[in-house]
Amino acid sequence: MIVSIITPSFNSSKFIRETHQSILNQTHKNWEWLITDDGSSDGSWDLLTQWAKEDSRIKPQLNSKNSGAAVSRNNAIKRAKGDILAFLDSDDIWLETKLERHLAFMEKNNANISFTPYYLIDETGKDLNRVIDQACSGIYNYNDMLKKRATMGCCTVMVRKSAFPDVYMPLVRAGQDYALWLKLLKSNTSAHIFNVPLSKYRIVAGSLSRNKYKKALKIWQVYREIEQLNIFKALYVFNHYAIRALFKLNETKFDKNLDSKR
Repeated sequence: MIVSIITPSFNSSKFIRETHQSILNQTHKNWEWLITDDGSSDGSWDLLTQWAKEDSRIKPQLNSKNSGAAVSRNNAIKRAKGDILAFLDSDDIWLETKLERHLAFMEKNNANISFTPYYLIDETGKDLNRVIDQACSGIYNYNDMLKKRATMGCCTVMVRKSAFPDVYMPLVRAGQDYALWLKLLKSNTSAHIFNVPLSKYRIVAGSLSRNKYKKALKIWQVYREIEQLNIFKALYVFNHYAIRALFKLNETKFDKNLDSKR
């Protein structure tokens, strides 16, 4: 089974070599890497074209102008030949059995959307001793994900393309992955979690994931502008999101306090 790996890239030369190597290391070898560069100026495109010459499974494309991650991902999805879409950003890493084990789980459970827990690493690749979504289990429907009962990290998600009429991300500058998961879950399906961490998510200084205020604004934008929830429903589900985000923040502080005592 061909897995189409969907990756947006913009000035990624600092990290993308590790991402590339983690794909090459996969025990499941039947994949294509559809990576769309968004007008990088740091030599990323040169790396991609060189790798493509060495491996026909690597298929880079260059946007005509800088357009953002949603457009870049959608350009890759349009070119996908595989029925399984696997999402991986250009600074994240997969463990070598990610595709093999996750595919087997999806087939066994007849899952159309699936995700896993994931490790957090810093810019240097150092393990931050945290696993996100590790306490999650079972399946998650649309209302569960409105309340953000799971993080559903982009680098962990796999989608069966043929199960949905539209797998393209909404054209927003941030939060487009979350908006896509909600769109897919609306079609009377659920996301299955395979409770084994198989990815490493890199925390980069200046990223949206480090700015909780901006991230909260983007979540609110998804609720109101894309999902078009009325103000009362939006406030209700946002309250669930905020409580969970606060819990995670306190959990991070607790972990740091533990580290300082070791």
